[in-house]
Amino acid sequence: MKYKPADNIQDLQYFGEFGGVNPSISDSSTYTFLSAKTMFDTFEGNAEGCYLYSRHSSPSNLYLGKALAAMEGTETANVTASGMGAITSSLLQLCEAGDHIVTSRTIYGGTYAFLKNFAPKFQLYTSFIDITNLEAVEAAITTKTKVLYCESVSNPLLEVADLEALAKIAKKHQLTFVVDNTFSPLSISPAKLGADIVIHSLTKFINGSSDTVGGVVCGNQEFINATRSVNDGAAMLLGPTMDSFRAASILKNLRTLHIRMKQHSHNAIYLAKKFQQDGLRTVYPGLENHPGHETFKKLMNERYGYGGLLTIDVGSLEKANELMEMMQERNLGYLAVSLGFYKTLFSAPGSSTSSEIPIEEQEEMGLSDGLIRFSIGLDNDIERTYQMMKNCMLEVGILKEEMV
Repeated sequence: MKYKPADNIQDLQYFGEFGGVNPSISDSSTYTFLSAKTMFDTFEGNAEGCYLYSRHSSPSNLYLGKALAAMEGTETANVTASGMGAITSSLLQLCEAGDHIVTSRTIYGGTYAFLKNFAPKFQLYTSFIDITNLEAVEAAITTKTKVLYCESVSNPLLEVADLEALAKIAKKHQLTFVVDNTFSPLSISPAKLGADIVIHSLTKFINGSSDTVGGVVCGNQEFINATRSVNDGAAMLLGPTMDSFRAASILKNLRTLHIRMKQHSHNAIYLAKKFQQDGLRTVYPGLENHPGHETFKKLMNERYGYGGLLTIDVGSLEKANELMEMMQERNLGYLAVSLGFYKTLFSAPGSSTSSEIPIEEQEEMGLSDGLIRFSIGLDNDIERTYQMMKNCMLEVGILKEEMV
């Protein structure tokens, strides 16, 4: 039977303490034990179903983790207070001083800053390469390499990683393959394509309402247990703990993710095709001229489309800022970082979400200062949205009348 990630979420059913259709929220930081022996066993990790302390786990967090593991097709999952909390705790759990990581040159700015500037303090080093060049990936691997890390769809250039091919390389060299799937929940299922660990920033599409920061690490039981260990678990000792109320809120929003992703994708491909027809330099994995189009098509769960992110290059930061300010004034969305909101969000990543990457490296990877990243919203009338955006582009001189 074909893997259907949203169906796996929908099939989960939790009753609240008093029969509520939503599970009860565990509003406690600590938990009582009926015997001292049970407390000891729980500290040792040998008391199934018992809760120790909410930094370790809580019922609300475990409910959400179970649903996200079902979505990604992994044994289990651990939720964290942020996407960066998920990334950093995972990599620090996997690596020791002297180890090496191979990753993409075009990753989220926060991840780049952690690997480039912070991790070397602990003698953990990283090679940043073109993740779409499989020969370059393999050439970067050394005897010290422990982890191959990438994003399914890169932030912000929307490069598509061939997860199946990368998984084979990781297996060949006995590396742990870690994939950040934040940009493509449901559309791509990395664990089914060979990833060992799947990470999300729950802040984005999965929560979908831009009111919560969160993350998740999906993997096998052994690895998740290791991150929670009271003795040497990165998630336990670094403390990126998600609040129970936030976990309950995200779990409710997760139930509609399959509907929202279809609409995000529907709207994004409509706008991408229109922008391309108008002569704009448009990047979207659903466009046939995208270098990773066939790769995405091979990997995807078709019903959820190519995702809600697209970029256009308007030539300069000045033009980008002028356009974004006008679109915000006309209620077409918000000039804001992040993604996955019901309204369209737009930003110039070179001066915002990727500003941690030095200018010379931005230029080398093709990140121009005129690039605008759009997280396309859930607009009901996308034709109307397009016409309004086009009018803004005409007024600021990005489009000319003879072009459209």
